[in-house]
Amino acid sequence: MGLLLALDEGTSSCRTVAFDLDGNVKCVSQQEFQQHYPQAGWVEHDATEIRDRQFETLRTVLEEIGGPKQVAGLGVTNQRETVVIWDRRSGKPISRAIVWQDRRTASMMESIAQDEAIVQLIRERTGLIPDPYFSASKIQWMLDHVDGARAAADEGHLAFGTIESWLLWSLTDGATHATDASNAARTMLYDINRGQWDPDLLGLFDIPESILPEVVPCAGRFGAVKMASGLEVTGMIGDQQSALFGQGCLQPGDAKTTYGTGCFLLMNTGEESVASTSGLLTTVGWQLPDGTVNYALEGSVFMGGATIQWLRDGLGIIDSAPQVNELAASVDSADGVVLVPAFAGLGAPHWDSWGRAAIMGMTRGTTAAHIARATLEGIAMSVADVLQSMERDASLSLHELRVDGGAAASDLLMQIQSDVLGTTVLRPKMLETTAWGAAAMSGIGSGTFLGPEDAAGHWHLDRRFEPDVDAAYRASKLAIWARAVERVKGWAREDNNDT
Repeated sequence: MGLLLALDEGTSSCRTVAFDLDGNVKCVSQQEFQQHYPQAGWVEHDATEIRDRQFETLRTVLEEIGGPKQVAGLGVTNQRETVVIWDRRSGKPISRAIVWQDRRTASMMESIAQDEAIVQLIRERTGLIPDPYFSASKIQWMLDHVDGARAAADEGHLAFGTIESWLLWSLTDGATHATDASNAARTMLYDINRGQWDPDLLGLFDIPESILPEVVPCAGRFGAVKMASGLEVTGMIGDQQSALFGQGCLQPGDAKTTYGTGCFLLMNTGEESVASTSGLLTTVGWQLPDGTVNYALEGSVFMGGATIQWLRDGLGIIDSAPQVNELAASVDSADGVVLVPAFAGLGAPHWDSWGRAAIMGMTRGTTAAHIARATLEGIAMSVADVLQSMERDASLSLHELRVDGGAAASDLLMQIQSDVLGTTVLRPKMLETTAWGAAAMSGIGSGTFLGPEDAAGHWHLDRRFEPDVDAAYRASKLAIWARAVERVKGWAREDNNDT
């Protein structure tokens, strides 16, 4: 048995990835699934379709590698916060899953956010802020709006889970109803310091404890896979925490950024949960079989690679996303142009849903190349805002940043990121760090790896980016960026006197 498998269930596709014990990808199978938008602001998935697609990718990989006997561990990583409720008797979902992007409970959460005592309770217990992004309000909505759901829940017939929990139940044919600590921490129902479901929050959202899964560590023996004799689930971890673990960020102050559609940043804060005063989230990174919990600070930039897509699809100044690098590199600087990519508002640490994107500082001499370079700088500056907030919250100095995701392949973006941070940026040879994190966690659960350090030893550097500008230049760029961000805040608010 020399391979580790990861079921990587994302927001738009299901994948199964096979790794050797050195972290090299040996085989991948992927299938997309349908997105459902029944009303404005609503986003749904068919949980049965997700299960079936994920199982098909697993079967394909098992066939290609020679069957379950080749597998040393199976891990699951997943889109977080998405809600599935199913009937224990039939094993069928009572409705479509409500996806993390769904905003149908926005009014409910806005009302809750008006009560400072409740906001403080949620923050202290869960490390989160009241927002429909998390699972709690989605669960309540489903129980109140799906015919017969509330009564069935009261009678003990229903089970709730986020996607990894639903997949585990399905893989074990109903034998195991569990979630891991990293995913439980995203529900807004889990006390991350006491390590248990919180009765006060269950009462606030009118959710019966009987529907909740058991919370288990991220590594362990969670159940035999019925469709493949000899295969066992031995790891579960949410996707962004999985990337942190897969990047080998094991010590306090270690941080990673995933450059995808948005940019997702996590910093390990060790065995201490650090309360943010800068608009960041506090979350469980992972829990090990011995009960040790690693915590993390988390922040999200809404527009990362999506801003580059806008240059292609909106402005039409590039034909493909990779072309932004050549175009941006054709000029030595952005020549004073600043692009704030607040197309969907400002995420962490600003949290301004009324902010809007802007390009500033243009002259008659401004070209498409200057805008392209300003776009890469805008992404890097947005990441720098979050990381600087993390350093303040955790009282830790960032000594290096590990990167992954599609846009991390851009040498120019990574160099700009190093310059604006004044910090070393490390890009690994293998960018499948989310899937690898789950696979490595399964290696711990199966006993293949002795612990996190053993798993992290298989991280291999592709390229190191060092700062190439002086402190004065960096300070000037950051000051100009801060001015630009202030200009776009509140832009779309109706009572903004400047509009």
